[in-house]
Amino acid sequence: MAQLMTNETARIYPHDRFFNAVLIRFLPHQLHPNHVTLFRFFLIPFVVWYVLIEQWSVAVPLFLFAAFTDALDGSMARLRKQITVWGTFADPAADKLLIGSVVVIFVAKEVNPIFATVIVFVEVCILLTGLIRGRKRLVVSANWAGKMKMLFQVIGVTALLLAKWLGLSLLVPISIGTLTVAIVFAVVSLLTYSL
Repeated sequence: MAQLMTNETARIYPHDRFFNAVLIRFLPHQLHPNHVTLFRFFLIPFVVWYVLIEQWSVAVPLFLFAAFTDALDGSMARLRKQITVWGTFADPAADKLLIGSVVVIFVAKEVNPIFATVIVFVEVCILLTGLIRGRKRLVVSANWAGKMKMLFQVIGVTALLLAKWLGLSLLVPISIGTLTVAIVFAVVSLLTYSL
């Protein structure tokens, strides 16, 4: 079963060390991980807008930047020992909103509405499980499957956005395959998160 990662039990991952070496150590200490999470919430409407108007030269980099802030806030929280219960809930909620909104407006149109519905349905189930656990005061951190799910979702959505932007239809099946792998990790995450 997944456990709550605290400031005392935080595990530092290799990517945390990399981010620290190239970015985090240069960020002011007044900037907290929760600020980065709030900023991701703020970016989501802009990502959605630029996808809707098909301004790919803005939508793709903005989506990638918003997705990058997910890795950044987690690394900051672990390295700076600034893990909070609010962040434990808000960070995955921001991820689901970012991915879910792009999936609803873009993957449903470009790939298949049923495929998009499955992705969103599993995300909603994970979110509801987290809310139920929160009401029971059973707060847990994201597990390895959840982290892999997010990685594959970002790769899959990015591949689809790039296919549209650059006219590379070869990227569409790669996107579908990657998003399918993400669904598998999402189901594993849901099952292990629920236990």
